[in-house]
Amino acid sequence: MSVHFSSDKSDWATPSVFFHRLHAEFNFTLDVCASPHNAKVSTFFTEQDDGLKQHWHGICWMNPPYGRQINQWIKKAYDSACLGDATVVALIPSRTDTKWWHDYVLYADDIRFVKGRLKFNNHSNSAPFPSAVVIWRKGINNKEYESRLFSTM
Repeated sequence: MSVHFSSDKSDWATPSVFFHRLHAEFNFTLDVCASPHNAKVSTFFTEQDDGLKQHWHGICWMNPPYGRQINQWIKKAYDSACLGDATVVALIPSRTDTKWWHDYVLYADDIRFVKGRLKFNNHSNSAPFPSAVVIWRKGINNKEYESRLFSTM
């Protein structure tokens, strides 16, 4: 099985053309989880900086590690926006059945589902999952999402 289809690697770089369209709209000032080889803006936090422990501010780009810690990144994005310190735009897997989706993503100001599957790191294969761009704007207080939620019970 290709590493592209496993969780052995968590630092899949955002496709450049995809990122630049969002950057033209938002003008990002901070990449909250990057490495020197895949940072999308000049100010960024590396794994050594531990973006989860840093103060997020301005207009933040986030393509978090898609592994077991993704819920912590999603919560940090939500919390940073609620504090009024940051607008966070995130590229995440569209996992609408997860707890973190219902706890934090549904409170976002905007959820944009990506048509088709992205190709990360200029890989020849598309990702095995759908993606979404989620935007939490500064100062959100959007706890009224119940009308968007349907229960299976």
